[in-house]
Amino acid sequence: MSRELVGIGVSPGVAWAPAVIMRMDFPEVPDRSIRPEEVEAEVHRLREAVQVIVRDLEELGERVRQRAGEEESRIFDAQTLIAQDLEVLGSVEQLIRNNYFSAETAYEFKALELRALWAASGSAHLRERLADLHAIQMRMLSRLLGRDDAALWSVPEGEHMVVVAHELSPGLTVQLDREHVVGLVSEEGTRTAHAAILAHSLGIPAVMGAVGALEHIPAGAMVLLDGQTGRIIVEPTREELEDAKVRRTRRHRLDFQLEGTLDQPPVTPDGREIVLMGNVDLPDEIEPAVRHGARGVGLLRTEFLVTGRAVLPTEDEQAAYFGRVARAFPGEAIIIRSFDLGGDKFPAAFKAQQEANPFLGWRSIRVCLDHPELFRPQLRAILRAAADRDLQLMLPLVTRVDEVTRSIEMMAEEAAALRAAGVRAAASVPVGVMIETPAAVVIADKLAERSAFFSVGSNDLTQYTMAVDRGNARLAERFTPHHPAIVRQLAQVLAAGQRAGIPVSVCGEMASEPLSVLLLLGLGYDRLSVAPPALPLVKWVVRQVPLPVARAAAEAALDASGPDEVNRLLREAGGRCLDLRLLDL
Repeated sequence: MSRELVGIGVSPGVAWAPAVIMRMDFPEVPDRSIRPEEVEAEVHRLREAVQVIVRDLEELGERVRQRAGEEESRIFDAQTLIAQDLEVLGSVEQLIRNNYFSAETAYEFKALELRALWAASGSAHLRERLADLHAIQMRMLSRLLGRDDAALWSVPEGEHMVVVAHELSPGLTVQLDREHVVGLVSEEGTRTAHAAILAHSLGIPAVMGAVGALEHIPAGAMVLLDGQTGRIIVEPTREELEDAKVRRTRRHRLDFQLEGTLDQPPVTPDGREIVLMGNVDLPDEIEPAVRHGARGVGLLRTEFLVTGRAVLPTEDEQAAYFGRVARAFPGEAIIIRSFDLGGDKFPAAFKAQQEANPFLGWRSIRVCLDHPELFRPQLRAILRAAADRDLQLMLPLVTRVDEVTRSIEMMAEEAAALRAAGVRAAASVPVGVMIETPAAVVIADKLAERSAFFSVGSNDLTQYTMAVDRGNARLAERFTPHHPAIVRQLAQVLAAGQRAGIPVSVCGEMASEPLSVLLLLGLGYDRLSVAPPALPLVKWVVRQVPLPVARAAAEAALDASGPDEVNRLLREAGGRCLDLRLLDL
């Protein structure tokens, strides 16, 4: 049995408790046939089961709405869509009528066919939806076989526990009691899985993609997990547990220190003011960003409006949400990223072709420009919400100047149409570029001629530069923005923006990590967009780091030969002005 496993950290925090194993195996379906005169009754039984399950999903959605929020409750739309899929149900009914299969036998046959098809698919979206299909298959077979659904989806009671499963469905995750379930581990899933989104919203540390977890973690074994790094230790030693407790104590000490920075400006010891904005992925991150002093929103992600939903969001719905965010930050800029669809983020209602490598395929700005019926309502929503507020549009995954030009032209067309219709809206909004590919870095000077601003997306820039899938736990050590190739590109982008006289910021995870912040300050960045929980920490770092120290480290990093050397340089520089023990959490 391996003592250490590595997965993908999807919800931060350190937790330890005995493991509770959730084995949601499919029920055994007996090979039962029916008589011809029983066909209609069997079809009726199938349809009745679908109705019951849809009602159950609606109730679960309401529970999520009460615990996590309105938008998060819509993650069950995808499961509802699968349960009511007319093509699937038509095929099941055909098996009942033509082959005289029982309803459960016919449904299992079709579900297994779908699972094999989706698992073998090159579409990351379909593979991501396997957990939803698994959940519906479990519910349908249990209902048709007369099993106790409540027992199937319940979580054992206990004082404290770490739940370990092959995959975590939203239906199971929403039942978790934060008072007792202190951590989650699953063999399947990524940062964008529905269960991961819920775990983050509920504040439960979680690691997904932990291959072999069920094999190596026995029921009742003590499990120590780190939802930030993805590291899992089975039966930790006394020293390892003590170290975890020390880290938690240090974190509490740091939190106490950080409380004193909330009302202080983010200014370096030598007087350089840094603009700290907030990243907002889900609506429940608005309040923490405001509370921690964010100067507006530097990255407002919009994918939650579409991912997993049965229907696309309306223009009115988007305008209302953008206005809600803007009202929370009066007088500050709100930078809205256009739909970053593709890869693993296609909405259930959007029919996309399978791709062998979706992260290098049809995604982001390419999808928006190819489907103006998706993009134009978002442009109109932004224009309407920007009537009396500072809203800006950011285009993701840009690799060509004409992508910016076409977007600006479409924005102008929609502004003119709104004026003609007498709708109150802004005449235009600034359009900027998210720099997240080496191609965008190389042509940054040309992009700057058409852009109102740049914002570096360090996550994808690292992924595409290093040819490393950021969701691959096996390659986690190779996924680092401290590689000299990334450091040099960061310098190039900033220089191009400064020559053009446009603001340049960083909005990826790099802007939320203390030593990376030191590097960015040294390179000359003075605008960072930060995950809301990290805002106090980043402000604290800014107030501790003299610019000459940061500049010296950055200049040396530009000449470094590898990421290990860059890390060493940053830690040495940080050690002169920061208590690194507080950062090694």
